[in-house]
Amino acid sequence: MVIWITGLSASGKTTLAKAICKNFAKKKFILIDGDLIRNLFNDLGYEEKDRFKQITRMQNIASFLAKQNFNVVVAALFSHTKLLSRNRKLFKKYFEIYLKADIGFLAKREIKNIYSRAFKKKLKNVVGMDIKWNEPKNPNLVFDQTKKLSINQMIKILKKNIKID
Repeated sequence: MVIWITGLSASGKTTLAKAICKNFAKKKFILIDGDLIRNLFNDLGYEEKDRFKQITRMQNIASFLAKQNFNVVVAALFSHTKLLSRNRKLFKKYFEIYLKADIGFLAKREIKNIYSRAFKKKLKNVVGMDIKWNEPKNPNLVFDQTKKLSINQMIKILKKNIKID
């Protein structure tokens, strides 16, 4: 099973992914986090073409693990129709979660100061600002982050909506 979590920066992707790993412990999950993969290889920038390569790399890692019967949870910032369509073809058991929130909301809660630097033109190639955010078209589940659900509430909803062997 591959659970793919997407949303803009500061939407809570890594937090939710870690909670899934912890709360679905009977079905051990391996976490593929975009920031960790980027740091591991350290060969890509932040332009759109690099972000596309980053997600393709994460898809390939997830596919490699899923084919060996590992459960995988992916926390991925960049969303593109072609990439998300590829996920549905690539993974037999796939569940997509979209953490929806606008930049105004996210800028108030972010800790990396990405949006504040982008607003001041001190940072470029920010998804949702100067790189178009492609909202997922057919996620299995959407969490509106402005409703401020707790992680426990989100996990409870997930457990009702996801079937893991």
